[in-house]
Amino acid sequence: MQITIGELIALMGVPSAVTGFAFWAMKKWLNKRDKKIEEREKARTEMEYSIIQSINASLALGEATAHAVARIPDAHCNGDMHEALAFARDVKHRQKAMLTRLGIESLNND
Repeated sequence: MQITIGELIALMGVPSAVTGFAFWAMKKWLNKRDKKIEEREKARTEMEYSIIQSINASLALGEATAHAVARIPDAHCNGDMHEALAFARDVKHRQKAMLTRLGIESLNND
């Protein structure tokens, strides 16, 4: 059996074409997967932002309520209310400091 040069080139081209197609399909699949991962990360970031905003709103509402109750003469605000208010303020300031630190670290790491 004799193979001409043209047949040899054709035979060598088939595996190369199949391999090229396989790599193209794999790259397309990986790009699609990476896009989904990026979309999930963006959604997770938005969710975390929303959670932090909700926490801040709850703390603000708690502080406002504590101040309003403390102004009521007949409320007889005990030490627990003042301790809770101080704790809420402390948590709010620690959270703000942590988020500021994380933001600065993020800017420096990029």
